[in-house]
Amino acid sequence: MITQPDRKKMRQKKHLRIRKHIVGTPERPRLAVFRSLKHIYAQIIDDSKGMTLCSASTLEAPLKGELENTGDLAAARRVGEIVGKKAVEKGLKAVVFDRGGNLYHGRVKAVADGAREAGLEF
Repeated sequence: MITQPDRKKMRQKKHLRIRKHIVGTPERPRLAVFRSLKHIYAQIIDDSKGMTLCSASTLEAPLKGELENTGDLAAARRVGEIVGKKAVEKGLKAVVFDRGGNLYHGRVKAVADGAREAGLEF
């Protein structure tokens, strides 16, 4: 009998493979993206200290009231813009993009585009 692969486990395995190569440093922290069905989250992480430098998600108060849908491309782009602005305010210019095992298209790509528009380089 052929069984369907568990998509969540497949994504987690991909993420572990990616994380072997992508590491956030103080000079170039990691922009990690997590996507759920209803929301999207982005955070900038310094892996050497194990600290989150800044974050944004569709659950935050200003975005939650502003957006009609929290799980679409417009919401993802807005999250990218907000996390990018917060990073630029803290003096960060360059980051490493961590797509979290997801394909680089759709909402994940929208977060990246929004962060680039805000001034981050990657």
